[in-house]
Amino acid sequence: MADENMKQSRVLAKLEERSFLLMLVLVTLLFLFLLKQFWGAIFWASIIGLLFYPLHRRFLKLWGQRPNLAALATLMVCVGIGIVPALFVLGSFFQEGAGLYQRLQSGDLDLGNSIERIREAFPAVQPLLERLNLDLNTVKDQLSGAALSVSGFIAQNAVQFGQGILQFFVSLGLMLYVAFFMLRDGHKLVDLLVRALPLGDEREHLLFTKFAEVARATVKGNLVVAIVQGTLGGIIFWILGIQGAFLWGVVMTLLSLIPVVGAGLIWAPVAIYLFATGEWGKGLILTAFGMGVIGLVDNILRPILVGRDTKLPDYIVLLSTLGGFVLFGINGFVVGPLVAALFVAFWGIFMRDFNAPQIAIPKDDPPADG
Repeated sequence: MADENMKQSRVLAKLEERSFLLMLVLVTLLFLFLLKQFWGAIFWASIIGLLFYPLHRRFLKLWGQRPNLAALATLMVCVGIGIVPALFVLGSFFQEGAGLYQRLQSGDLDLGNSIERIREAFPAVQPLLERLNLDLNTVKDQLSGAALSVSGFIAQNAVQFGQGILQFFVSLGLMLYVAFFMLRDGHKLVDLLVRALPLGDEREHLLFTKFAEVARATVKGNLVVAIVQGTLGGIIFWILGIQGAFLWGVVMTLLSLIPVVGAGLIWAPVAIYLFATGEWGKGLILTAFGMGVIGLVDNILRPILVGRDTKLPDYIVLLSTLGGFVLFGINGFVVGPLVAALFVAFWGIFMRDFNAPQIAIPKDDPPADG
């Protein structure tokens, strides 16, 4: 009878444990779904906490362990060097985009005529396009429509940005509010996660360390490369007298977040157009500058700032960044490499802790001659 009661108690205990774990998973998923609309703000607040935590620690040492004041001062530095310039660039970008849309609608800028001049300058392109079953007239119409759509999107969002400025600043304020607590209490949150996750403290510390390293390297490295490439591209466009130099500089900055190709998606077609219109000097200058300066920035700075600190091969960084853009939009340039780094870290832990060492199998001795 006692054995039977013991078995029932064990069954009941297992049922209670499994029911509790099931409810834990459901409540956690419900809470995450509740925060779905704020994931962008929470994600970038966490990134700010990671990037500026070393500065926060310096303020703590300077002001005698006053965490609230140190976190507030760190946020002020973040706003001054990051958010205010970004808002200025964003406003100028929308203004330039609205102007481009007006020029396209009014006919001052005719992409169809530009493509026609390229066809006349490079007659050998037509047979190649025919072999590929491409009609240049169709391509011309599609490019013109795409340019109107993109510039129209920028212009419309400029209006929406003005109309929804309150909502924008609410989201910005929420991000900074969460970032304040990430800076002040970030180490406590990490300790709570280490206690809560059943992965083993050593493994969890390793994974959190890897997460922080990759986040810092990806954000700082990619942003530095993108800003440098976009600035150089905008400067050379301005020197060569190309309209919308600031707009194209911002676009090159955004595209430079994509490794390898990046800014070349803008300056290369412009260089082809300059050659087609007979401006060989400007075309040669832009080509040489694009390949020798803008491209060199990507080839030198990105491996140093991103690849070395993330300890990921260049092709993994490229593929994970592209995949991140597809799945997560602009946040993907950080999320993609983070997922790739965690993938590598998890498999490294598995091979170290769970994979049995290979045992060498002795080979049979060869038969003796004779």
